[in-house]
Amino acid sequence: MANIKSQIKRNKQNEKARLRNKAVKSELRTRIKNAVKATGTETEADALRNAVKRIDQAAQKGVIHKNQAANRKSGLMKRINALKASN
Repeated sequence: MANIKSQIKRNKQNEKARLRNKAVKSELRTRIKNAVKATGTETEADALRNAVKRIDQAAQKGVIHKNQAANRKSGLMKRINALKASN
């Protein structure tokens, strides 16, 4: 454990940020999973909109990089379109 006061504060801030980022990333995975699961149902549009919205918010807050957000949205659209095509 650090003895320097500023480093102790920094450690606390980093831990708070880590837990916040962990929660956001977990929610991203959940929203994406729900969007894929809702494909072909009446809630499909809402689930997809929520997933894309959360991805954009995570990128805006700096939890994930903006290019990572674009890649995730692209991959999500590809999965959903593939599921639609197979049905």
